[in-house]
Amino acid sequence: MDPITTAIVAALASLSKDIIKDSYSALKAGLKKKLGDNSDLIDAVDQLEKKPNSEARKATLQEEVKTAQVSSDPDILKLVQNLLDKISEQPGGKEIISQTQTNTVSNVNVGGNFEFKPIQEGKTH
Repeated sequence: MDPITTAIVAALASLSKDIIKDSYSALKAGLKKKLGDNSDLIDAVDQLEKKPNSEARKATLQEEVKTAQVSSDPDILKLVQNLLDKISEQPGGKEIISQTQTNTVSNVNVGGNFEFKPIQEGKTH
């Protein structure tokens, strides 16, 4: 999962804390400033806020982040990092982020980051 989607999903799981709300609001405001209030990405965020446990809405958000090409924007990334830092500082925050960064392989959720490499055939003598 990309860092922007991770930050938003993790924040939605932690919004009971004011410090998280402030950083989350700052990220959302930054996205609105860059993309406009009516962008598909903002709509995806709004929809996920209504059903934060929806895997389909998380997938839509991730797709819209990719489509909007904001993952390399330094201003957005600074807001994302600030939000992730605030979540990490909270009790259980690192676990929330870790769970959010789950990769899906063959419809089985596994934790951690994986790098898939092609299998190399060995030489036979």
